[in-house]
Amino acid sequence: MKPRVGTTLRSATDGTTVVVVRWGADDVEITCGGAPMVDARSGTVEPVGADPAQQDGTQMGKRYVDEGRGIELLCTKAGAGTLAVAGAALPIKGSKPLPASD
Repeated sequence: MKPRVGTTLRSATDGTTVVVVRWGADDVEITCGGAPMVDARSGTVEPVGADPAQQDGTQMGKRYVDEGRGIELLCTKAGAGTLAVAGAALPIKGSKPLPASD
């Protein structure tokens, strides 16, 4: 799947939804809880059983990134599943340090 920037994706295993903020050139699969995420506008989604090993959860308002592939997702609704790209869990993007005040 290669979604465009601004596309909303949702999980088939739980209530997680994300918005694509940045997407690299690669055509890779985004999963949540071990199942592929789908376009939120595609209508109803058949619920799928989640992988128990991928239940670390997502946090609303956090950005999940894969710097190597140039992928950044913004979580708009939290859930129990782990976001992953090509089987590797996505870490939360760290905050930028503020400039020191003199």
